[in-house]
Amino acid sequence: MAENNESREVLLHRLQVCDFILVELNEYLDTHPDDLEAIRCFEKHRAMRETAAEAYTRRYGPITIHDPAATQGNQWRWVEGPWPWDMEKEGI
Repeated sequence: MAENNESREVLLHRLQVCDFILVELNEYLDTHPDDLEAIRCFEKHRAMRETAAEAYTRRYGPITIHDPAATQGNQWRWVEGPWPWDMEKEGI
């Protein structure tokens, strides 16, 4: 669960972990489509990722260009935040 006081780094790490787990479970479920435990695990991590993504987007802006927050009205917001390489330089 994403907490209001979590930093950008913590939320990004949670997103990366969830994305990794979801990709691996997706591949597993391709060959084991009836594994209910794997399906429950997939759904749990998909919900965790969604919660973390919403928290990140609300606080720091869009994660990908596919996020609705990438645009606002007639404004392109994708470029407003620091780029990943800028975050490393600034210690974010």
